[in-house]
Amino acid sequence: MAAPAACTRFSDNYELKEELGKGAFSVVRRCVQKSTGLEFAAKIINTKKLSARDFQKLEREARICRKLQHPNIVRLHDSIQEENFHYLVFDLVTGGELFEDIVAREFYSEADASHCIQQILESVNHCHQDGVVHRDLKPENLLLASKQKGAAVKLADFGLAIEVQGEQQAWFGFAGTPGYLSPEVLKKEPYGKPVDIWACGVILYILLVGYPPFWDEDQHRLYAQIKAGAYDYPSPEWDTVTPEAKNLINQMLTVNPSKRITASEALKHPWICQRERVASVVHRQETVDCLKKFNARRKLKGAILTTMLATRNFSKSGRSIITKKSDGSQVKESTDSSTTLEDDDVKEDKLNKAGVDRSSTVIAKEPEEIRILCPNKTCSQLSTNSYGSARKQEIIKMTEQLIEAINTGDYEAYTKICDPHLTAFEPEALGNLVEGMDFHKFYFDNVLGKNCKAVNTTILNPHVHLLGEDAACIAYVRLTQYMDKQGQAHTQQSEETRVWHKRDNKWQNVHFHRSGVTGSSPFTFAHK
Repeated sequence: MAAPAACTRFSDNYELKEELGKGAFSVVRRCVQKSTGLEFAAKIINTKKLSARDFQKLEREARICRKLQHPNIVRLHDSIQEENFHYLVFDLVTGGELFEDIVAREFYSEADASHCIQQILESVNHCHQDGVVHRDLKPENLLLASKQKGAAVKLADFGLAIEVQGEQQAWFGFAGTPGYLSPEVLKKEPYGKPVDIWACGVILYILLVGYPPFWDEDQHRLYAQIKAGAYDYPSPEWDTVTPEAKNLINQMLTVNPSKRITASEALKHPWICQRERVASVVHRQETVDCLKKFNARRKLKGAILTTMLATRNFSKSGRSIITKKSDGSQVKESTDSSTTLEDDDVKEDKLNKAGVDRSSTVIAKEPEEIRILCPNKTCSQLSTNSYGSARKQEIIKMTEQLIEAINTGDYEAYTKICDPHLTAFEPEALGNLVEGMDFHKFYFDNVLGKNCKAVNTTILNPHVHLLGEDAACIAYVRLTQYMDKQGQAHTQQSEETRVWHKRDNKWQNVHFHRSGVTGSSPFTFAHK
């Protein structure tokens, strides 16, 4: 054993920079290697908060990542264990999600989809050759190395990955994400490498038309569809897809895992290796439009679950969002969620922990009243107004009133709309969860109302989820125009999610999460 490595401290080799992301037990921060000046992403896990099982999983993730060296996999460069913290130092990938990049492109064709899935299959093939099954292939884990055109696709997040011997098939526990789960996992049969290929088939289907092959707002019906392999290629959007592309999807979405195509075989498929000759190069605008809506729903579902976990006791009725089935496993009624499920380590003490982290991935069940804003099959259905009901309009109206109170600096109106114990994640709180009104009152007393005569706010793309009769969640983009002291006009944008709860027949904002602020912050813009 190399003794010096064991006593190396993270701070001896790296300088920590700004936060990039956060979980319940970990935070990801940019860091700079002191000896080279190279930038990396450090996942810092608070090991004091981990159970013995979580600690085992963390060690498994580090062990797996250490042996995977491939241009299409986010690489682990360093793993440092200190007394209360474990540091995993990864590639700094700056290009964002592949699916987000696609909708920002001016041109996107079947050939582009072929190139994307080829890179994903290359990463999966490398994993499988090294005896690793990822188990959680989904859009959220497909990143781009940089923002440059043609940047490599990188497979990330091996928190659920397992090691297998050869073509071993065994029951490794119920793990994955609902829409990407394979029939054998749902049937609780032995499984192995083919589960990753099934997920690749789902991803390829979405890459070609912008919506998933399996969807139902009832989880049991969704799982029945998947177990039966009941998907189709509806007109008109599939009419323009080549037969070769459909053939590859059919071989990936084969219900019998022993007959499913392997990663190495898929890479030899004509639609992949003879792309120039086989794949269509016609721009697929309808796919891009559908993918935009698909991405919006994924983000909304993630924001809702994060928010619900942060405020999981906000309902007086005590309706738990974590529910155990009679067999002891946990289920989540969401079917279009980006949230990972894993029930091979459910413990009672976990159910009482606040928050969720990718290293533990024990995820809650949503209240059964939640229904997902998701298309069934066609893109035209995607554009259906998602906030048509009176109650949804009421939530939008309440949100507009709250923002108007901020714009006018009316603290009294603001307090009437907000719960006294309002919790918030926002840039001003520097990544901390703040509770109560004092933090907000500071801005009303010292900033708002002083210099914000000319302010205009626009709410874009509001999506409302009704959580039973007395709760709702809204996600939207907030665009704020304002004049600075020099008379110059500015615009800034942020993404916001707010949870509303009805008490005594009156809606109150109980939690909000703001991120992605560009320009000056919504509270401090009056300084400018």
